[in-house]
Amino acid sequence: MSERETPSHPELSHPTTKRAKQIDADNPYHHLTSALESQNEIQDVKKVAHWFRSKDLRIYDNVALHHASTLAKDKKAPMVCVYMQCPEEESWHGTSPAREDFVCENLKLMQKELHDLNIPLVFLVAGKRSEQIPTITQFLKEQGVSHVFANYEYYIDEIRRDIKVLEDLEAEDVQVSMHHDQCVVEPGTLLTGSGKPMKVFTPYHHTWLDVVKQDPSLLDIVPTPAKQDTKIAKDVKSLFDQPVPQPGQDKQFKSEEERNRIRKLWPAGHAAAEKRMSYFLKQIDKYASTRSNPAKNSTSRMSAYFSSGMYSVREALSKVRAYNDNSADFTESGASKGVYGWVREVVFRELYRQTSLFTPHTAMNLPQNLKFDFVNWEEDEEGWEKWCKGQTGEPFIDAGMRQLNAEAYMHNRLRMNVSSYLYCNLLLDYRRGERYFAETLIDWDLSNNTNGWEPSYTVFNPVSQAEKNDPNGEYIRKWVPELKDVQGKAVFAPYARLSKEEFEKLGYPKPHVDWKETKARAVERFKSDMRDASP
Repeated sequence: MSERETPSHPELSHPTTKRAKQIDADNPYHHLTSALESQNEIQDVKKVAHWFRSKDLRIYDNVALHHASTLAKDKKAPMVCVYMQCPEEESWHGTSPAREDFVCENLKLMQKELHDLNIPLVFLVAGKRSEQIPTITQFLKEQGVSHVFANYEYYIDEIRRDIKVLEDLEAEDVQVSMHHDQCVVEPGTLLTGSGKPMKVFTPYHHTWLDVVKQDPSLLDIVPTPAKQDTKIAKDVKSLFDQPVPQPGQDKQFKSEEERNRIRKLWPAGHAAAEKRMSYFLKQIDKYASTRSNPAKNSTSRMSAYFSSGMYSVREALSKVRAYNDNSADFTESGASKGVYGWVREVVFRELYRQTSLFTPHTAMNLPQNLKFDFVNWEEDEEGWEKWCKGQTGEPFIDAGMRQLNAEAYMHNRLRMNVSSYLYCNLLLDYRRGERYFAETLIDWDLSNNTNGWEPSYTVFNPVSQAEKNDPNGEYIRKWVPELKDVQGKAVFAPYARLSKEEFEKLGYPKPHVDWKETKARAVERFKSDMRDASP
């Protein structure tokens, strides 16, 4: 690495931009699909396995699981499900204690649900990332599995892992089948006029809406696995009732109080997600007018369930379709403003997966626009600490960060504001904030997180943003109690709008930086550093 590329923080490690372009040009996903297509078909079905991944942790509307169950039932072959935990992988990605606990609690529920179907759920543990491939392949070989099913994961490391698993299993006469399950519209099928996967949201959105409208079957859900015959289940009897994995040592809550509070806010499992989705549908017509107001709490809060795969986007949209007079027309003319607005947000999620799959360098600590990797960021550790703790002196920013730290969640309007403040006004490397989100959010998702943190020239003004989206200051007063008694518009900028004496009584910090000055600094820095950049 050159001096410029040597990170002062490990989360900033990444390949060179030249290497990133090479990876994009020779996308590993194409190698995986080619390897899958070139397999020899194995006629003798001895035992069937479904491999759960981090994005499909449910038995309901799970495409690969459905195909695995169908084959096992048709061929009267025993079926087993498997989930592999890798603590080092979790540390590598920086996933939060909240998310890890959420997943482990869900695995308990899944194990019970599958047990009721006479299907065992086996938990494998690979201590290190390098042990993942031998751990899964050895299990499949030892069990005499002839057919293994899994849903695609869209990140480069996981795709490379799957390629190697496929290579190892090919010599053992094990056939691997992989299915698209995370998205309604398969990534890579919405193309530009030149035949390349779309990257720009507006044309992608319009095309997505048209595709779903023309083919409503894309929203149809698949049934849960068939109950395994008791006699057949005897062949896998020893695999039932294994201990459920626990979060790693570096993924523990700070206290039992925190764990109980987060579990109450975010109950695990498909049933909890179903209840939340049903409640949201009763409020969806208010969504368009209130979704940007964080005090209204009118969003679905389904993101944690989508990101872990506890609830499929298909199932959610099938319920929206039923609400929409059984119509899959989610355009502005075919749906209410609330339905149109919420589905639009779901489409962002779909585009982000297409981006992750076909611009793989975005999962490697590099921005989609590689020129932003040439920006010389600041080293403001005091500013960093204030940002993390919600002590920047900008009430809207601080409210967002305090919500994040308390709930392992942040309203989307605030996510845009706090990220802009970090990399524009503090001029800190955006990847540090991206990592902090990963280490704190319960709904962390690599595609959403990397695309949401993609740097740009847009600099959000936290005062005008608060005045527009939190007009009565309710959100600020809830999360920044120092300001709960501040009247009127002074709550949005107390340092500028109160007298010195009034402000000092609050016990609230003055702004760490001047927003106007730092906006100008950021825009100039981006222009000067990127002007002659040649990725």
